[in-house]
Amino acid sequence: MSEPQHSLIIDDSRIMLLGTAHVSRASAEAVKQMIRSQQYDVVCIELCQSRYNSLMHPEKLAEMDLFAVIRQGRATMLTAHLALGAYQQRMAEQLGVELGLEMKTAILEAAKLDLPVVLIDREVGVTVKRMYRNLSFWKHMHLVTGLFAGALTHQKVSEEEIEQLKGGDVLETAFTQFSEEARELSVPLIDERDQFMAANILQALQEHEDKNLLAVVGAGHVKGMSNHLEKRDFDAPAVIRELNTVSQKKSWLKFIPWVIVLLIAVGFYFGFQESPQLGWKLVWQWVIINGSLSALGAALAGAHPLTVGVAFVAAPITSLNPTIGAGMVTAAAELIIRKPTVKDFRELRTDTTTLSGWRKNAVAKILLIFLLSTMGSAIGTYVAGFRIFGQLV
Repeated sequence: MSEPQHSLIIDDSRIMLLGTAHVSRASAEAVKQMIRSQQYDVVCIELCQSRYNSLMHPEKLAEMDLFAVIRQGRATMLTAHLALGAYQQRMAEQLGVELGLEMKTAILEAAKLDLPVVLIDREVGVTVKRMYRNLSFWKHMHLVTGLFAGALTHQKVSEEEIEQLKGGDVLETAFTQFSEEARELSVPLIDERDQFMAANILQALQEHEDKNLLAVVGAGHVKGMSNHLEKRDFDAPAVIRELNTVSQKKSWLKFIPWVIVLLIAVGFYFGFQESPQLGWKLVWQWVIINGSLSALGAALAGAHPLTVGVAFVAAPITSLNPTIGAGMVTAAAELIIRKPTVKDFRELRTDTTTLSGWRKNAVAKILLIFLLSTMGSAIGTYVAGFRIFGQLV
């Protein structure tokens, strides 16, 4: 068996950490052999509840309240999550392997032997939030667009290259290849999750005393998790609570959008002070540049013509109100005009593997409209702002 693994003893329990690749036939077979050996009483898997539901109950996607996702500001995160899924799905389809096959195998084989299954990974939403919390808006966009590029590329991937994923983690592979800030990302993507999953294993041992435990995790986590489990120099419940917390941005950072708004308003004020003609010229430049770029983003995403018009009107206004973004307005408009069907939710995973699929699927299109119209408005704010001050100095 070539899958990386590490065995250790804690009290009267034996723990086996089995490293896998998430799109590997060999990994799925190794999981099956391990569980069927009947040496283990509990099976832990590197999944959180939302990823478990996505893997085992994809039909539940149809129950998602897309408007609530937009209103609560979770659209960017959901878009990144779908792009990540598409990245994995593309590799799996090229190899003829079911996405997450080794995790599904672990769940199904454990069920056959009536073994308890413990989900030990942190919620992917918390991980992404902790990853994003110290990154600027532009770095957020760079990561998301980079992830799109990885998901939509037509480059073929060999099974040998997939096996090389055993040296890392699929989340880390997908995100850090698009960022120069690899260390900033690897802490929440790898280091924190190593400790979080180790803490959950210790919790599982308390609930299943004197039991042998098999943990099926990405190969990139085996070393870090084994170090934490061998040292056990932390309080498991406290670690789980702390690593599940998403701290707010530094207090002064939340004022930056308002400072930008103030500067734009000051620009308008001085323009009108110099002459009404100049003042109105600056206002119209703001409207045309900001509205056009946001509308262009919506159009590139395949938005309805009415949504494109909404983007043009909304962007210059929302850019002066940091509490609401252009993407929230355009996505809501598209959602009203073209309400997604159950079929759109059901085919979301496969449709997001191609650019045409993102534009065809109503759910994916709404998220793409949100992303691109937001980016257009953000670019428009900077372009128009520099242009305004360039005419005042």
